[in-house]
Amino acid sequence: MKFQPLPLKDAYLVATEPYTDERGRFSRFYCKKEFDTVGHIKEWVQLNHSITLKEGTIRGMHFQLPPFREVKMIKCIKGKVFDVIIDIRKGSATFLQWFGTELSDENQLMMYIPEGFAHGFQCLSDDCHLLYHHTEYYTPGSEGGIRYDDPLINIKWPMPLSLISDRDQDHPYLNNHFKGIDI
Repeated sequence: MKFQPLPLKDAYLVATEPYTDERGRFSRFYCKKEFDTVGHIKEWVQLNHSITLKEGTIRGMHFQLPPFREVKMIKCIKGKVFDVIIDIRKGSATFLQWFGTELSDENQLMMYIPEGFAHGFQCLSDDCHLLYHHTEYYTPGSEGGIRYDDPLINIKWPMPLSLISDRDQDHPYLNNHFKGIDI
């Protein structure tokens, strides 16, 4: 595995080194020893699979509040998405900055997202499947969200919005009083 540091501190793109032959391809999704090299020490406690059917759909921008902050790792196993993270760590040098990149079944990249980040994505194809590893259990009542079109963040989504849930549409806009979440 190769860990490419992102412009937002402690976040990485993870490239696998697949073995390919006439049968197909084999690659590692996780190796504790390799993740130790970037300081990952928490246990993965939950694995989720999302299926999003329509190109242009946006899911996000989601996070969990303290004390249920979580590290996430995202991999697109079918289709193509524009995956986005926002640094919402109180006092961070990259506070309220975002980063986005394409994750797909073709490029096999994974996004490693540290605690204190919001996450979301836009489908760039129909029928997108994502796997999510989490270091915390989903805790109802401890989730937070930022609107996908928040002017303080100004994410440059690659396509027009085609579909978004009512819940994601109703996330509040940030204001100058938002100081971030404690880490």
